[in-house]
Amino acid sequence: MTKPEASPASRKSKRLAVVKPDPVEVVPSVDSDFESDIVLSTKKSIRAGNPVVARKSESSDTKAKSRGVEKGESVVADSDFVSESDSSKKLTRRVAVKAEDVVDLPDVDSDFVEDVDETEQGNLKKSLSISPSQRKPKRVENVKDEECVLAGEPVSDVEARQKWPHRYNKGEANGSKSINGQDDSDQLTQAKCHYSRAEVDGLIYYLEDDAHVKAADGEDDYICKIVEFFEAVDGVQYFTAQWFYRAKDTVIKNHDQFINKKRVFLSEIKDDNSIDCLVTKLKIVPVPSNATLQFKENVKSNCDFYYDMKYLLPYSSFISLPPDATSPVSSSSTISSDIDAGEVKDHNLEKKLLDLYSGCGAMSTGLCLGANSKGVKLVTKWAVDLNPYACDSLRLNHPETQVRNEYASDFLSLLKEWVQLCVSCSLVKSTVSPHPLLKVTDEVEEENDDEGEDSGDDKEGEIFEVGELLEVCYGDPNKVNKPGLYFKVRWRGYGSEEDTWEPIDGLSECPKKIKEFVAKGFKANLLPLPGDVDVVCGGPPCQGISGFNRFRNKENPMQDPKNKQLDVYMDIVDFLKPRFVLMENVVDLIKFADGFLGRYALSRLVGMNYQARMGMMAAGAYGLPQFRMRVFMFGAVSSEKLPQYPLPTHKVIVRGVIPTEFESNTVAYDQGEELDLKKELFLGDALSDLPSVENSEPRDEMPYSDDPKSDFQHFIRLGRDGVLGSVLYDHRPLKLNDDDYQRVCQIPKQKGANFRDLPGVRVRSDNKVEWDPAVERVKLPSGKPLVPDYAMSFVGGSSSKPFGRLWWDETVPTVVTRAEPHNQTIIHPLQDRVLTIRENARLQGFPDYYKLIGPIKERYMQVGNAVAVPVARALGYSLATSMKGLSGETPLFSLPRSFPSHEEHNCNESLDLRSCNLLGQIPRSLWNLTDIEYMDLQDNHLEGPVFPQFTSGLQNLNTLLLSDNSLNGEIPSWIFSLPLLRELGLNDNHFSGQLEDFRCNTLVIIELRHNQLKGPLPRSLQNLVNLEILNLLSNNFSGNVDVILFSNLKKLRDLVLSYNSISLTNENKVKSTLP
Repeated sequence: MTKPEASPASRKSKRLAVVKPDPVEVVPSVDSDFESDIVLSTKKSIRAGNPVVARKSESSDTKAKSRGVEKGESVVADSDFVSESDSSKKLTRRVAVKAEDVVDLPDVDSDFVEDVDETEQGNLKKSLSISPSQRKPKRVENVKDEECVLAGEPVSDVEARQKWPHRYNKGEANGSKSINGQDDSDQLTQAKCHYSRAEVDGLIYYLEDDAHVKAADGEDDYICKIVEFFEAVDGVQYFTAQWFYRAKDTVIKNHDQFINKKRVFLSEIKDDNSIDCLVTKLKIVPVPSNATLQFKENVKSNCDFYYDMKYLLPYSSFISLPPDATSPVSSSSTISSDIDAGEVKDHNLEKKLLDLYSGCGAMSTGLCLGANSKGVKLVTKWAVDLNPYACDSLRLNHPETQVRNEYASDFLSLLKEWVQLCVSCSLVKSTVSPHPLLKVTDEVEEENDDEGEDSGDDKEGEIFEVGELLEVCYGDPNKVNKPGLYFKVRWRGYGSEEDTWEPIDGLSECPKKIKEFVAKGFKANLLPLPGDVDVVCGGPPCQGISGFNRFRNKENPMQDPKNKQLDVYMDIVDFLKPRFVLMENVVDLIKFADGFLGRYALSRLVGMNYQARMGMMAAGAYGLPQFRMRVFMFGAVSSEKLPQYPLPTHKVIVRGVIPTEFESNTVAYDQGEELDLKKELFLGDALSDLPSVENSEPRDEMPYSDDPKSDFQHFIRLGRDGVLGSVLYDHRPLKLNDDDYQRVCQIPKQKGANFRDLPGVRVRSDNKVEWDPAVERVKLPSGKPLVPDYAMSFVGGSSSKPFGRLWWDETVPTVVTRAEPHNQTIIHPLQDRVLTIRENARLQGFPDYYKLIGPIKERYMQVGNAVAVPVARALGYSLATSMKGLSGETPLFSLPRSFPSHEEHNCNESLDLRSCNLLGQIPRSLWNLTDIEYMDLQDNHLEGPVFPQFTSGLQNLNTLLLSDNSLNGEIPSWIFSLPLLRELGLNDNHFSGQLEDFRCNTLVIIELRHNQLKGPLPRSLQNLVNLEILNLLSNNFSGNVDVILFSNLKKLRDLVLSYNSISLTNENKVKSTLP
């Protein structure tokens, strides 16, 4: 048989909304992300669909025999769902599929697809024998083999037609229409009758059994679940297989070293095969997403294989099994932490983000803005980067963030030391050992206190006494080649200029000072502990795959030290175990060396039990005048919803080439889908309102000279408070030297102008430049030529980029880190200078209020290395949707039409007035809002009765947070009837009365602690099947509660009933009174 495999020919066309640019040059370009010329638009993609089934046609007999495949062997269709392993041989058999399962691909060229040979373009299938070993293949004839037969009585006709209606289509003798809609012998196999079991070589196979299916000699047998037995109308006996994938059969390929060999992944691919293909029965165990490590270990030793995820081809997705495919085993995730702070978490608090390789903070800034617009308060608590100027910029714009200027590997070492320090100071419970150099006891502290007092009377010499510890780091801060754990010490009696870094072993005499520092840092979240982080984001640099590196290791890029940061990034994720992971990188991650690093990264995530998916997003598709394609990889723990990719919001001019094999990972619309997108943006939309400046502009701040002239300009000039700003930062260009400035001044101020317009340059018919022999070479006052030699020879004389002038109706391929005009088009349309830092920042979507720190070239570098803010904002919206449990099952979703906008955040969907010192009663008009989804009025001074008795509003509300106020009165019944309500936070108020019945089952979190609620718990609690957290701590609830009340709540992980007058009754009717 033939196992499904990946092939570009099987993919459904998809596209970005493309606008054809007015081309200025038609020669190849090398100074772009993809080293290609302007490329326009469609993309092909794999599409999820129904199972595809197939059978051999008689016309393929001769071809099959020539490949050594007998008639009795079955083959699979060229389906939408195909594997991504070894795609090296041509499909040798004709197949039959349902017309609705596979979309006919038009015979058009894709501008996205690179030129590749035939083996890359289509026909990428692997044809393998499936005849059972030690036995000759059976021919497909109307003769039953006594060793391989469908057994028992057939399933009743009525039941069979109900379960498998597609097998009983009247008027279709052997199937439905073929792939191209024409009458053909390739048809969906029609059934005469169905069976519930089969006997093959003495073994009885039942429906839902797992089995090995014969592969080619020397290959591992395929793995499947049997989901159908039937006899076709022509008498051939079939089973339908739903396939499992080994890790090496997925996009991961040969990077499966992080994944247990017994672990497989359930696919949605199904196809039909002759029953003589079955080899043996298997025991494959589904592992619940909340299984303990001990449970997994037990499973591994008592099964042939186990599975805890599905593998879906669209966007290379690994997704946890749905809840109904599992049973409760443990309240903990499979990604568990060794740290236990010993307290119930407040799920209403802000969500914490760690930004690794943060640069100036563009990615985390966008993520937080997007999450906040969806009603999730995501805050960048920690950031790490090696560039000191980038760290300074991040500190300036995010004073709430702990910014660390150090190697990521040193940061990881520090995190491990910090856990040990916290354990030594009894701040956390953990299986981690205390720090070997910190032993804190009361006796030692008292002795140290006494010694400190006596030391002041010592007149024999100067005694240095530790005043306080200021900072902690891991590394070699003193540059003495002695890496380790160091504390920054302020010496008693000395100022900050005398502060020094001291190793921990040099501070052995003052453990109390260390304990004070650690306790203070723990309280202030100085460093994250495992389980503290909600989101880790970052783009680990992989300079070893850069096109500028002529010595790239194509065989094993991970052996190149320049790519090791990918491992460091994943090691930090493995240590901290965040709920979500988002990694960004250049397209070379999946383009270079057969996508080595992209496959490796996915393997690391899946090996750590994270759900994962990978997509490519173009910045221009989210409202910027640049293309800039980047790879984004999501990860999520098994208990969370895996975030979706946001579909484009704008039309875009496409510039670049997408790797053919990963073309289907492009976040785009299906070909032919009707689009209602915002128009594409050009340079004029982004920059036309900015003041004119000279080449030598010295100011870092200046006023605006014009009002905004476009929606883009209006939005990007809004301050953090939603009001138009008045001060413009960083609007100054790189100052060109005298020679370059004089060259720029002679470039005509017209569209498409560049060095080719200078005297002495002639363009040949092949679009390459040469010197005009009739024109004497022009010299500058310095004696250097007006047209430099490097401009003439760049890309063999075929490029028009040197000293190129941009124009208002153009876009740029990507914002780069350098501002020199020698080999790129970066000159302002009307001014004799390169684009300023602020102009580049706008092309990246930075708000105008975002001020940068450092020398001019460093600021250009910060902007060029950043993630485009609108892309990060869209991903943040998606992330927040997942955090709230609202993500869909598909890999893509559409953003709101108004996204992004301050109005959406403040009025349309969310109301966030947390900690605003609000006084008095809540206005009754709030309860009549119809579109609001999220309402947060926590931590204010609100008082009085809060709820009306009836309301017709709030039907879209999914989160209501009123905690930490002085509200009173009863909670009306309509609160528990809101159709979409998922989170209810009313804790720390003065609510009284009894709880009404719960009439909806959407609630996930109920926080009612510290109120004055009374009476029995309503039995309707047992209907809240989605409930995960119920906290009724410290109320006046009373009565007996049978534990059966909670037996249906399979997802419940936090139940707090203490400090009430409740008695729990177990199955044996033994009462247990809670404290």
